[in-house]
Amino acid sequence: MVEPYDPLNDGAEMSFKSQMSYGDYLHLDDVLNSQHPLSTAHDEMLFIVQHQASELWMKLLLHELFFARESLNSDKLPQTLKSLSRVSRIFENLNSAWDVLRTMTPSDYTKFRETLSQSSGFQSHQYRLIEFALGNRNEAMLGPHQHRPDLMAQLQAELSKPSLYTEVLRYAHRLGMQINEQALSVQKTPRSSDETIVDMWHKVYLNPEDCWSLYELAEKLIDLEDYFRRWRFNHVTTVERIIGFKRGTGGTAGVSYLKKMLDVELFPELWRVRSVL
Repeated sequence: MVEPYDPLNDGAEMSFKSQMSYGDYLHLDDVLNSQHPLSTAHDEMLFIVQHQASELWMKLLLHELFFARESLNSDKLPQTLKSLSRVSRIFENLNSAWDVLRTMTPSDYTKFRETLSQSSGFQSHQYRLIEFALGNRNEAMLGPHQHRPDLMAQLQAELSKPSLYTEVLRYAHRLGMQINEQALSVQKTPRSSDETIVDMWHKVYLNPEDCWSLYELAEKLIDLEDYFRRWRFNHVTTVERIIGFKRGTGGTAGVSYLKKMLDVELFPELWRVRSVL
């Protein structure tokens, strides 16, 4: 007969009256008591946990994006590349989460949708920070956050900084690449493709061995945007699967609005250069 396992025999700590436990370190009481469904619908818990977990992953994503930008500003390329790889993996994780939410049917959602009132993921300030940090900047998108001066301050502070891609171009400029001054400046509007920057990336991709740092950095950016696009696409299909073409709870056009976002390019020249190689 096999004896039942006793963790004491392995020296496991069993008393936490006077020292920090796993739950203490992670503040699990706060985290696990932050789900407050407003209806009796079974699937509302899924909806809440899905979005709360996504916000936690976005918090980590921003932590890595900001570190990558600061590292590149200091010419610390290895650290930048590591953080960008992690950002891509976080987007991959966020993508997988849609698979869980898609188990909710239209019938399930209608049982609690009215309890959401006007609240919507459109109002996520962390998602807005991610877009601003990556270069998709539009001051009109500050509107949903006007009721929170603290959030407005964070978003406006981000708009006053160079985006990640601007830092990439500044890095390329420091390596001797010809970049126009406008592209190196802080911008508060979405970027459009610049042919001179397409030419710069063309040189990099034609001779990767001579420009390996920029070549590797460019591919990390393409990876990141690839995963980001998939995340947006999965968002669109999940919403269409659950509510069709109804308007979003936050007042947007719902699927129609989300489909427009699929056309947004964060690093336009890196996509254009593929057509001229």
